[in-house]
Amino acid sequence: MKAICVFCGSATGKNSKYIDTARKLGRYLAENNIKLVYGAGNIGLMGQVADACLDAGGQVLGVIPDFLKEKEVCHTGLTELIVTATMHQRKEIMEKRSDAFIVLPGGFGTLDEFFEILTWRQLGLHHKPIAIFNPDGYYDHLLQHIAHMKDQAFFRNAIEDLVIVDTDLERLMRRLRN
Repeated sequence: MKAICVFCGSATGKNSKYIDTARKLGRYLAENNIKLVYGAGNIGLMGQVADACLDAGGQVLGVIPDFLKEKEVCHTGLTELIVTATMHQRKEIMEKRSDAFIVLPGGFGTLDEFFEILTWRQLGLHHKPIAIFNPDGYYDHLLQHIAHMKDQAFFRNAIEDLVIVDTDLERLMRRLRN
């Protein structure tokens, strides 16, 4: 695995474990020579994961639409920066430049990215692994709702067939590689 895309919040949230998790992931990627691909933000968990990766000597590719770059939320110290015209172009590039995806805590934007990449996988547009790194059960309610959607016959696959969910980074990374 050469590059992993991380979807996460532009805020840090209330729980300090979210910051710890983002920083731990950033360091892990750098220490294992895996490029971080992410949304190029310098704030929130996005900034935390990027800074930790860079601080540990890692490579970081940020992809940001021009209108967000203009709002001065763009990380200026990245290894590589791609500026797009639209959010959709951003997600396309992130998908193409990544071998796998990890979802950390976040808000609507993170859910948008997660569900789009998950839908693309369900439709067979890619076959790359997707993982939810779930510190302190942040995504438990969402996972319960996804199970409810399956129970109500809105899709056939079990979520386990499409997404790896774990709270332990080492185990999550082993499962992503397999």
